[in-house]
Amino acid sequence: MPVFAILSLIAYLTSLGLIIPSLLRKKGIHRRWTLISATIAIVFHGIALQQRIFDVDYGQNLSLLNIASGASLLISAIMTFVASKDRGWILLPIVYSFSVINLALASFTPWEFITHLEDSPSLLVHIVLALFSYATLIIAALYAIQIAWIDYRLKNKKLTFSPDMPPLLSIERKCFHITQVGVILLTLTLLSGVLYLDNLLGQENVHKTTLSTIAWLVYLVLLWGHYTKGWRGRKVVWFSLSGAFLLTMGYFGSRLIQELLVR
Repeated sequence: MPVFAILSLIAYLTSLGLIIPSLLRKKGIHRRWTLISATIAIVFHGIALQQRIFDVDYGQNLSLLNIASGASLLISAIMTFVASKDRGWILLPIVYSFSVINLALASFTPWEFITHLEDSPSLLVHIVLALFSYATLIIAALYAIQIAWIDYRLKNKKLTFSPDMPPLLSIERKCFHITQVGVILLTLTLLSGVLYLDNLLGQENVHKTTLSTIAWLVYLVLLWGHYTKGWRGRKVVWFSLSGAFLLTMGYFGSRLIQELLVR
């Protein structure tokens, strides 16, 4: 029985139970207990993921669901740290919900994709960079969603301010700063693929390489448009979400097809 996965799921759900009612009622969030519960969830999530990946007879189990669970763990850890600095609380229900779904699927389904990272340190570097770039750009997309939501509420005069709601301009600045970091990491990911992977354009990687490169170009256009043309608002949101969608399809779409074919 995946004990640590169950404990993590309980802690994540406890955090959601503390955050969501407070946001809906526009009352102050129980910050201390939410952060304690979230930290416990993240620690147990990490242990459960370590067991899923490394507790196999040979190699490492880098199944699609384990990779998705790892990305969710990174995003949850980063956003929990951000929330501890009194920012980003409104995004936590989305983040923790995805962690619950991904962790549950990874822990209670039998999918396996065995690889041997000890024989290829360069592949390990590539995977780590890919995970961090994906997590960073997904966080940027979450901030873009928050921009769209606040902008819609402002235009329709439905927004009620609370201590947990940061100013729109502050969110936009953070969105672009995070996007910049994500683009740097994505650039390093693509470069590591070019330098270290022999089959970058092979049948099993061509879709990932193509979609990731297109996503990289989308983000470059977004940053160029913002800093040279002053792009803001909906255009920024659509570019950010489009890049995140392309990156998700590149990272997970081809792997999903591969694992379905293997099964």
